Amino acid sequence: MMGNITWKMPLCAAVVVCAAFGFAESGDYFPPPDKDGGWRTLADAAKVRKLGGMDLDRLDQAFAFQKTETSQHGGLVIVRHGYLVYEKYFGKGHREAHPDMASIGKAFTSVSVGIMLAEKKDMFPEGLDTRIFNAKYLPDAIPLDDPAKADITLGQLLSMTGGLHGEGTNPGFVDGVPSVKLTALERPATPLGQDLSALRTPLWTKPGEGYSYASASPHVASIVLRNATGMEMQQYIQEKLAGPMGFGPWGYAIHRNGATLPHTPGGGSIALRATDAVRLPYLLLHKGKWGNKQLVPADYVARVGKPSPYNRHSPMGFMFEQNADGHVFGAPRDAYFKSGAGGSGIYVVPSLDLVMYKMAAADAQLNPELTGLPLGYEPDHSRDTWKPMAHDQFHDGLASGDDSVRRLLEMVVAAVVQ
Repeated sequence: MMGNITWKMPLCAAVVVCAAFGFAESGDYFPPPDKDGGWRTLADAAKVRKLGGMDLDRLDQAFAFQKTETSQHGGLVIVRHGYLVYEKYFGKGHREAHPDMASIGKAFTSVSVGIMLAEKKDMFPEGLDTRIFNAKYLPDAIPLDDPAKADITLGQLLSMTGGLHGEGTNPGFVDGVPSVKLTALERPATPLGQDLSALRTPLWTKPGEGYSYASASPHVASIVLRNATGMEMQQYIQEKLAGPMGFGPWGYAIHRNGATLPHTPGGGSIALRATDAVRLPYLLLHKGKWGNKQLVPADYVARVGKPSPYNRHSPMGFMFEQNADGHVFGAPRDAYFKSGAGGSGIYVVPSLDLVMYKMAAADAQLNPELTGLPLGYEPDHSRDTWKPMAHDQFHDGLASGDDSVRRLLEMVVAAVVQ
């Protein structure tokens, strides 16, 4: 989630990779829905090396790291040159699982807003520069609890620089330097509800003057989308992305503590099947095109794949962490990815024609009651009592979620054969 780390320190020493490997790219290949056959696969290590350009032994090492050090349950799904070159799971991880993917849902919020901006140009003539805390876009925010919110733009919200206070005691950053301005937020005596709690999130700095990982920011963006389209964001995603890309059953983890959230949570908690989770990165790899349809405007995808002009403070782009500064030392600088609590992540590496999904979840995230979706498989209970091994590098032996997401990327990149 990028909330509690200093990104300027490289995670490990690794060989810098060259993008020119000489293999055929994925080109115009797009997989049918899984019910109709799904991704094309490769049968053995020789074909994985020849057609996928990957070393299977090294991928197994990456998977072993993930299984040993990063999460109780999980899986690893890798697509290169349009081939599903790797798919393995452990514990309750499974292709048919629907884990709460936590903040990975923020990536879907960002892409959905990009589609909306193209469809509603007349309503958003200034695009990402639109100031949205006003009666036109957010009537429920009026009157403003802080007049400075009137200057928050949509681009700042999607870059976590609108000034909204982040969760917990995670530090904010100003020009790359951790700030001491943030303190733990006090919860109001009377709960404000899903939307108002986001709209009333206090400012810790003026809009644009700092970065703080605040899930309220993308949720506010999703309220703007809901008001502009007249649709819940989940319905919008189904129409604009999930349906055209051929998702199987999917949803959001909205059933919590005996209640159901009234709206799609823009701050996260999407729940996808594993081989569908790599479809969004694959769409972005192809500049927003799926088959002969341009699902996401190419100019917005180009923005998503680069550092945000609204965020000079951190590598957070439009809800994706960017590697343009090389802070993930063993990965190409065009790589970008979104992590989620528990160590899950989706990745796009354009120069390597590679996308991937790191499933990582604890028991609670895999509870089907969260989504209301049937389990669909017999879970493996072998890791129900799993505990991380003691290891000096990690707190209590478990690699932190963000660190594990970056480290796994480096290990998969190292499996690319030249």
